[in-house]
Amino acid sequence: MDLVITDPIFVERTDYNFFERKCISLIRDERDLPFIKLCLRILLFVIPVSIFLFFHFIWWIAVPFLLFNIATGLGPFILMLHNTSHRKLFKQEYDFLNNLIPWILGPFYGETPETYFGHHIMMHHAEGNLIDDLSCTMNYQRDNFWDFMKYFLLFFFFGMSDLGYYFKRKNRYKFLKKIILGEIGFFVMCIILWHFYWQATLTVFLLPFLIARFGMMAGNWGQHAFIDANDPANSYKNSITCINTNYNKLCFNDGYHIGHHLRPSMHWTEMPTEFQKNIEKYKENNAVIFKDVDFFVVWFLLVTKNYKYLASKYVDIGERFKSQEEIIVFLKERVSRILVTRVNPNVNVVFNGIR
Repeated sequence: MDLVITDPIFVERTDYNFFERKCISLIRDERDLPFIKLCLRILLFVIPVSIFLFFHFIWWIAVPFLLFNIATGLGPFILMLHNTSHRKLFKQEYDFLNNLIPWILGPFYGETPETYFGHHIMMHHAEGNLIDDLSCTMNYQRDNFWDFMKYFLLFFFFGMSDLGYYFKRKNRYKFLKKIILGEIGFFVMCIILWHFYWQATLTVFLLPFLIARFGMMAGNWGQHAFIDANDPANSYKNSITCINTNYNKLCFNDGYHIGHHLRPSMHWTEMPTEFQKNIEKYKENNAVIFKDVDFFVVWFLLVTKNYKYLASKYVDIGERFKSQEEIIVFLKERVSRILVTRVNPNVNVVFNGIR
């Protein structure tokens, strides 16, 4: 099967204007210039409007602002945070500026400082959706809405305490201190601001916090919904890839989740090329690929059990299936609950009886 990829790749430019050249001089990789532009949009629009709401709260400004910012800004911001957690944005001599995204901008999108880095980089990628991964999806029936809600609520109420215990157990006290500072600091700030203007605090910080945490778990559910129970540690078989979607254009090729787990430090502009270059490996491993949909659509289609539409978006790169019904059977097999039992404290587990 010949695939035409429409997702963004880097195209070299020689026509940067003066401002762009100045920005590029600060960062480690010119391909990340879109991150600078996104930061400036937040600094020049989101933060000023947020400050205005604390001094003069108006519902007919606050509600459209919140909806617009969540709809157009939350996804791009989180994926900028994601990429700059894997690869620092600013050069070494400007290293202090690398605190801008997680510490200054993050709280406006519900991201408590340091916790994303701790959870995603130091825990999730280290454990790879296996049993010690605090966001592991294997123990859930991944086309069941109530299983997802249990998954989300456990993360929402106990996710940070579990992460703290994880770092304590792993003797990573540096990261334990950082997430405690970031999480507690965020809520102390919200408590203080609540006493001055609860409406603005709710709109600017707390609702984005709730929406971001729900969105991150829905996204992770979609990313790791289709797992081969016989080979759950295989990134080709426990993650998915979404191609040719507007989401990839807005969110820096986040759809290439298999490639990201294979090479976590790979630059986001290289992912479509990597996918095409290694397409045979994707075929050999029966990787799950979708087109024209993103992880959140995949999540919604699963929890509403809309397999017919989901199968219509499945890309049969190995040309293995003869009908849509066969695709549906395959997808349903991959979302079945995988009962996992810890054998010993050293993350030795049994998957469906296969050691």
